[in-house]
Amino acid sequence: MRKRLIFNCFTMNVPSHIYHGTWRHPRNQLAGFNEFSTWSKLAMKLEEGRFDAMFFADILGIDPAYDGKWDAYFEQGLHMPCNDTFTLCAALAGVTRNLGLVFTSSILSEHPFAFAKKASTLDHISGGRIGWNIVTSVTDNAARNFGHDRIVPHDQRYDWADEYMAVVYKLWEGSWEADALLADRASGVFSDHTKVHRIDHVGERYRVQGPHLVSPSPQRTPMLYQAGASKRGNQFAARHAEGTFVLYPNIGGARIGIAATKAAAAQAGRGPDDIKFIQGLSFVVGSTMAEAERKAAEIDEWVSYEGLAAHVSRDMGVDLAHLDPDKPVDESGLDGLQGYARMIEMGKANGEKATVKEVANALSYNCRLVGTPESIADELALWQDAGIDGVNLICQLHPDTYVDFIDHVMPVLQARGLAQREYAEGPLRQKLFGRGPLLPDNHPGAARRGEFSRAALVAAE
Repeated sequence: MRKRLIFNCFTMNVPSHIYHGTWRHPRNQLAGFNEFSTWSKLAMKLEEGRFDAMFFADILGIDPAYDGKWDAYFEQGLHMPCNDTFTLCAALAGVTRNLGLVFTSSILSEHPFAFAKKASTLDHISGGRIGWNIVTSVTDNAARNFGHDRIVPHDQRYDWADEYMAVVYKLWEGSWEADALLADRASGVFSDHTKVHRIDHVGERYRVQGPHLVSPSPQRTPMLYQAGASKRGNQFAARHAEGTFVLYPNIGGARIGIAATKAAAAQAGRGPDDIKFIQGLSFVVGSTMAEAERKAAEIDEWVSYEGLAAHVSRDMGVDLAHLDPDKPVDESGLDGLQGYARMIEMGKANGEKATVKEVANALSYNCRLVGTPESIADELALWQDAGIDGVNLICQLHPDTYVDFIDHVMPVLQARGLAQREYAEGPLRQKLFGRGPLLPDNHPGAARRGEFSRAALVAAE
């Protein structure tokens, strides 16, 4: 029997997330993205299908990245309007019991002391089902929305993120000892003050005295996700991430990339199974291959190339607006596309070159599987052999994409041992790793546990 895969719903509280243009489709309900029922109904269906989590992306700003303007993002509904993911996760905690709820929060948007308080509170009220997708933000508009002149250089953002993590680890793991909360009615003592500690953090960006204002939540530190693909981002993931969202364009790219991240994690003192690699994939399901292909072709009639190109232009920092879609990338003269083009070319035969259109489609079509439940299960087994631990399922039509997968593919995967039939006990981290709810001892956050206790201070003297 194979090890089961993790399945997350990958989405965003917007009208158009990845397959731009499909919000216009008569069966797509994302025009109602502001309505709570749009998300609560989906969450309950995902729980019925034994999905592990809803994974919400988010943004803090839009740069004029396509044709030198931001017009396309508003016209296409491309991440605009965009609602807050943390708030939606808090609401969804009340209509689910086992489903994990993963929100995205940037180091740019909130002071770590305030963020740690919010995250601990949400972990409490959800019963330990919270995950945090750590991002550093990439747009100048986002930076200016929080009082900065421009976004700081790439590697410096990760230096900033390392300090941010140090602060929240100290608050979550070190400020309260495990037995500090008493709630002793007889003695009238609720918390033992000798076991609650200031952290007195003084760093380049932050000065935080503490203590943490929230008692330890079921996980203490939320389940940690990160999606950096650069060398510095990979180093950050190797040190901090427990789940990393990857978007390899093919199985060969996944095998190479995952091996590299695991090697970096080993250098950081972590084990080979301490990071879950969650691949972004979308699916079109049919009872026969012909039916699946017909459904895929019908969906494609609604997809907007301009939307796809505008999305990639923003994410890669390369404006595709005036490039010939059918032109090979290596003739475009744009260095920013070369790395991803090489990954696409790994899956091609006879040295065929990647085109601009294929790069624009990179978030969607290069990671789409079209077929029967059985053929999709076969493909997922091959992806698992390449090293992935799970799937972030990308939506084409809301909620049809998820409903089709749950109703038709999940039973086949469950029969093959590739998907869970029932939820495991405990908080999200415990469900996914099969061990306790807290960070493992070899994680850098766990090193903060007990750091400020009297015993630790005496030992340091």
